[in-house]
Amino acid sequence: MIPILSASNFVIGMGAFMVIGLLEPFAEHFTIDAARAGWIMTSYAIGYAILSPVLVSLTGAIGRRRVLVFGLGLFACSCLVAALSANEVGVFIARVFAAAGAGLVTPISSAVAAGLSAPEKRAQSLAAVFFGLTLAQIFGVPLGSFLAYTFGWRSAFYTVALLALPCIYLIWTRIPAGLSFQATSLKELVNALKDIRLMIAVLFTSTFIAAIYVPFTFLSPLLSSIQGFGGNGIALTLMLSGVGAVVGNLISGRLTDKVGPYKTLLCIACAQVVLMPILSLLPLPNAGVFLFAWIWAFFGWSVIAPQQLRLLKMAPDKPSVVMALNAAAIYIGAAFGSILGGWALKNFGLLSLGWVGAAAAVAAVLHIVVSERLSAD
Repeated sequence: MIPILSASNFVIGMGAFMVIGLLEPFAEHFTIDAARAGWIMTSYAIGYAILSPVLVSLTGAIGRRRVLVFGLGLFACSCLVAALSANEVGVFIARVFAAAGAGLVTPISSAVAAGLSAPEKRAQSLAAVFFGLTLAQIFGVPLGSFLAYTFGWRSAFYTVALLALPCIYLIWTRIPAGLSFQATSLKELVNALKDIRLMIAVLFTSTFIAAIYVPFTFLSPLLSSIQGFGGNGIALTLMLSGVGAVVGNLISGRLTDKVGPYKTLLCIACAQVVLMPILSLLPLPNAGVFLFAWIWAFFGWSVIAPQQLRLLKMAPDKPSVVMALNAAAIYIGAAFGSILGGWALKNFGLLSLGWVGAAAAVAAVLHIVVSERLSAD
């Protein structure tokens, strides 16, 4: 069951994050600047943040298989609409609907994996489900970049829609019918939102991801304009970044089971404070850029499993709602980081992105420390 959920999250991850690698072809096609083109990520992030918790709560009494199929189907259809859109606004709107579908698939698949796992293996199971998302960083994001530069940006969206079809079939035929856990509702969502300590803990995800997305949203123009990479260089950088993300995700799951989520998260956040300013030192030797991409992603995508486990321990009675809130927090952070990065880009140029991202990472370190102290009181 977990491999199917992981494969579905691979499709979600490719569709969500491949836009980082196709930003320039997309902007050139519609003759818009990089900051406006960045809304292809921002619109998705905002849509996910708003819709995911609500939709997960509204579908809480429906069998998990049906919800997963509906969510992945909506995601695939939205990618097809994006590919057929005549202007950038149509793409942005389609991205919001894609986010709604993804906002059902990712948190529900996480809740299913956690609910079916032994407590001592829970972090590893969560990491295994999210392996698909991080694997998308290795193959999906560079593939999207290659397709965009070779065949046009629309081809990347067609590919994602096509890849979703076998996953939909596997979910419907292999996931048991009627699989459900404790039903969720809007009342549970409201109660979770009223839990101040829980929400402060959830929003650490936003703070951390925002720091990452300040430069990550504009990585393609940064590598192109400053480092001098073409489409192949950008795709290779993204692929190596994806390798680091996968390794970091798997190791963090095991480390979390041994030392606990707080220590793991604090280490990861501190690493970003040190790493991020390197982006403001470009251009560097190509080998140095490739090594940096691997290490940066290793720490950047190690946050998911320990943060999920930390939240599940804080609210074990409502796993689906907590997973949806955390997934929403990822995209709140992505949206804010993209907007902050766009502001830095317009006012201070591409080389400011590393320093601004590092400042945001300092805020993430302070956030996790304060959150842990509040949770311990």
